[in-house]
Amino acid sequence: MTLVPLTRPARLRPGARIAVVSPSGPVPAERLVAGLDVLRGWGLEPVEAPHARAVHPELDYLAGTDEARARDLQEAWCDPAVDAVICARGGYGVHRMVDLVDWAAMRAAGPKVFIGYSDITVLHEAFARRVGLATLHGPMAGTETFLKDPDTQESLRATLFEPESVRTLGLPAARALVPGRARGITYGGCVSLLAAELGTPHVRTSARGGLLVIEDTTEDPYSIDRILTQLLRAGALDGVAGVACGSWAGCGPYEKVRAVLADRLGPLGVPVVEELGFGHGPTTLTIPLGVPAVLDAPAGGGPATLTVEVPALS
Repeated sequence: MTLVPLTRPARLRPGARIAVVSPSGPVPAERLVAGLDVLRGWGLEPVEAPHARAVHPELDYLAGTDEARARDLQEAWCDPAVDAVICARGGYGVHRMVDLVDWAAMRAAGPKVFIGYSDITVLHEAFARRVGLATLHGPMAGTETFLKDPDTQESLRATLFEPESVRTLGLPAARALVPGRARGITYGGCVSLLAAELGTPHVRTSARGGLLVIEDTTEDPYSIDRILTQLLRAGALDGVAGVACGSWAGCGPYEKVRAVLADRLGPLGVPVVEELGFGHGPTTLTIPLGVPAVLDAPAGGGPATLTVEVPALS
């Protein structure tokens, strides 16, 4: 099956309501409060889900029970007064709750903006596979990068309100790991979560026609090798048109990570870009998922880019 463009939700306007949910790990209250203030400063009306600040009574790495986290997401999404949903943070926990969501009800609620990254990769895949919706791989309301980095904030703000102004994506450090030019539909996220999806219901069975965007954090080079090898052996990268790599924060010396990426991705024979500027790094660019785009990885050291062919939001 070849990837096709997904339905794009509408851009936001001043006064739009944006629900904040915690489908994974708990978020420090002070960081969430600060993130809500940033959203208010953009003219949005943030609404906290009931368990946005919750902590599981026994498993303190979860933001409340699986049922509560799933219910928060579904109720926020199905609320006709809500225009967008942003996650408070990642962590771990989406795999535990994703199949508790009524995805038929989510489809019936219509397209909305959905934002997050890291563990939220599982929800990006669920929205793509079960709803047919384009989403935003972008910063979350309770994360330090969102609170401290102006470029991270502006990338998301512009994508939400003026998506035609951020069609070409990439930090100045972005370069070709494997040069070339490719066109496809963007998909992906945190690579360890993509590997963890293998064998689960509704897993993506083909990368044909796709531009894969990947990044991760605190995975040693050998672990990144294992993750990519698992995806390769499973055929999950068969037919991929190109690969854009983001940040690898806490994954060891980058030259060792780079060697793994070149070894595992180079034989695919497609363009590969490194350090595009999304994920767990000091700057988190907002990357639209589910839209047609062109990956430019020029030979000779010139800056590499990912250019979406349509604005992220309609």
